[in-house]
Amino acid sequence: MTERETGTAVASGAGAELDIRTVRTPTLDTAYAVSGPETGRPVVAVHGWPDDIHCWDGVLPFLHAAGCRVYRPYLRGFGATRFRDPARPRSGQIAALGSDLGEFLDALDLGEVVLAGHDWGARAAYVVGALWPERVRAIAAMSAGYATHRPDTPLPYALAQAYWYEWFVATGRGRKAMVQDRRAFCHYLWTAWSPGWDFSQEEFDETAAAWDNDDWADVTVHAYLHRWGEAPGDPAYDTVEERLAAPAPVQVPTIVLHGAEDADNLLGTTAGKHQLFADGYTRQVLGGVGHFPPREAPGFTAEAILSLC
Repeated sequence: MTERETGTAVASGAGAELDIRTVRTPTLDTAYAVSGPETGRPVVAVHGWPDDIHCWDGVLPFLHAAGCRVYRPYLRGFGATRFRDPARPRSGQIAALGSDLGEFLDALDLGEVVLAGHDWGARAAYVVGALWPERVRAIAAMSAGYATHRPDTPLPYALAQAYWYEWFVATGRGRKAMVQDRRAFCHYLWTAWSPGWDFSQEEFDETAAAWDNDDWADVTVHAYLHRWGEAPGDPAYDTVEERLAAPAPVQVPTIVLHGAEDADNLLGTTAGKHQLFADGYTRQVLGGVGHFPPREAPGFTAEAILSLC
């Protein structure tokens, strides 16, 4: 393991310092926070888009009290995570996110972990659970279904409407918004995707700082263009893409939490997925919750994660 501490930051509202470290993988210098008992059971909690590691703040006290050591990496394009090669394509394809997570687990050599993933983090966790299941004990995923985004997948018009932002980035206006107006754009999405969630400006600003990474806009734009077949992927992930195309079933027990009021990934995107999970699939719909269960329902989220530990 090649790991080095790079400093600390204060988690506003909680009053606790973050132990921020960096681990070098073949592709990234991945920044991550670690907390909880040093000898605790490892849980790797991966944030989504547009979000950051603070999405787990309300969940942490439950996990720490139960004896878990929690690792929260910043995805590529977020926070202090950096590409090692300046010429590497800033891909946001799901195969890249999953490969990053697998490399992170290898670099830290954590053994068999429970993966908790929200949104993009859930998609990354599915990839690892399907292709490298020996690294994973179980998966707790939130707000994103497995294999729901393929260019040739039939799409209900209600879901197409919900995904307007994924095609907005195909326009010059959309790409400009990602670069120049990302905070206002993402603030609108937080509000629209979780209409009953009353988040504070302080909470939003704390997370929005992670989007100041120079690669954030490029990774974001490519993620959605690639998802719908409008941009090629990074050739480095061609083999992973081929293995996922079937799709490859997830090989570990999986629980999915989905907010009943999620206005982004509609409830149908996680329904009827049992055939894609070889070792069990449980889906829980959370009433009154939108797209951000770790923030809106941290107790339920922690309960799901701990049931797999």
